[in-house]
Amino acid sequence: MNDEQGYRSPSLVRRRGIGRAIIAVLGTFAVIGIFMSSFARVQPGNVGIRVNNIAGGVSPNSLSVGWYFSPPGTHIYEYPVFTRTYTWTASATEQSPIDESFSFQDKNGLSLRADVAVSYHVDPVKASILFQRYRTDMDQIIAGPLRNAIRNAIVERAAQLGVEQIYGDHKAELINTARQRVQAFFAPVGLQVEQIYWAGNIAVPQAVLEQINAKIANEQAALAAQANVATATANANARIQKARGDAEAIQVEAEAIRTNPEIVKLRAVEKWDGKLPTYTGGGPLPFIDVK
Repeated sequence: MNDEQGYRSPSLVRRRGIGRAIIAVLGTFAVIGIFMSSFARVQPGNVGIRVNNIAGGVSPNSLSVGWYFSPPGTHIYEYPVFTRTYTWTASATEQSPIDESFSFQDKNGLSLRADVAVSYHVDPVKASILFQRYRTDMDQIIAGPLRNAIRNAIVERAAQLGVEQIYGDHKAELINTARQRVQAFFAPVGLQVEQIYWAGNIAVPQAVLEQINAKIANEQAALAAQANVATATANANARIQKARGDAEAIQVEAEAIRTNPEIVKLRAVEKWDGKLPTYTGGGPLPFIDVK
């Protein structure tokens, strides 16, 4: 009885040994997997910010490109230090399937829309400040705080302008004013807004656009008419001045002839080709007194 209980068949021992070996191998891979998952890489063109999600600490120094130990409870956020561009557009085939274009109003409450683009990068020295301000990754900052700041800047300036100004001579000034305000807002926290620009035409209601185009056409026609009048006036004045000058010249010459008859003979000599005039029935007669 005891011999039977203490007996272990070779196959049973072998199976148990294999099972222990498999468990050991799986345990080793698990340990390796946990160890490898405790590392994170900062990609080229970015800086990293190490955040302790348990203690809530943020590393004050940015991490350069490379691999870093990131055990459970920590996370490394990446921010771009090279120029990136994002476009908020109505097109469903670009960066978002939804309409992300900006809506705003002119000073009369007319609704307008436009696609807007921004180019930006993060100051590596201030990257930790940027994270501490918004506590999120770059995509969320672009979709939230940056978009809101640009939209508000455009709305505030557009509300001071009429639609003809926004669509015409103040179009560039509007977007440049928005850029300056946004740059001043984000520069202290390390987000460098390089440029903000219209990514297409400003969408104006068709009826209003037709009115603007008609007004522009009328203004161009008026300018052309003014130019024609100015040209005609200039030509007429030129002819008057020429006629006046010719008349004064004739008057001066007539007065000279009246006071000095010899001028007539002088003019004749100046025009003489050296041939004496001939008359029918007689020989050549001189037309100048040669005494």
